[in-house]
Amino acid sequence: MKVLLRGWWWRWPGWLLVLAALVWTAARRTDPAALVQGRPPAPQVGFQAPNFTLTTLDGQTLTLAELRGQPVILNFWASWCPPCKAEMPAMQRVYEAYRARGLQIVAVNYTATDPLPNVQAFVDQYGLTFPIPLDQEGQVFAAYRVYSLPTTFFIDADGVIQNIVIGGPMAEALLRVRAEALLTSGGK
Repeated sequence: MKVLLRGWWWRWPGWLLVLAALVWTAARRTDPAALVQGRPPAPQVGFQAPNFTLTTLDGQTLTLAELRGQPVILNFWASWCPPCKAEMPAMQRVYEAYRARGLQIVAVNYTATDPLPNVQAFVDQYGLTFPIPLDQEGQVFAAYRVYSLPTTFFIDADGVIQNIVIGGPMAEALLRVRAEALLTSGGK
């Protein structure tokens, strides 16, 4: 009994320290909602893709929610971005190969930092035929938390993000694999 008491007495400062740490942690806990400072959480795999409405380069209005029922590859780019230049020809080839099966590619340009004549020259140079919405104020880039170009979201027909690729350039093979996954099994 004497040995047991001596062992307990020796360990109580450690337990007291653990208890103090737990109390400190609970008292200093930050509300998760405060971490996003009033903004919705960042889009991530398994979440609904945030809706947006933008005007395209050819003057049409594009609303992402109106594409529901079709898988979408949502790409964020700028004409001054070298990896964007490298992956755009592959994007166009994938669009041509899969658009008859319902795949949509939407390439949102960061027009807030990209002059419109440069955007048009880029589209002409690469012969892009998919919609090019213009994010002139950077609101869609902010909603999607795009901090690196290019950034691509693979969205299934239900509007749920299935994959995200940050950076690039993406190989055409990767684009085709992701497109097939979206078309054949909803991307899941």
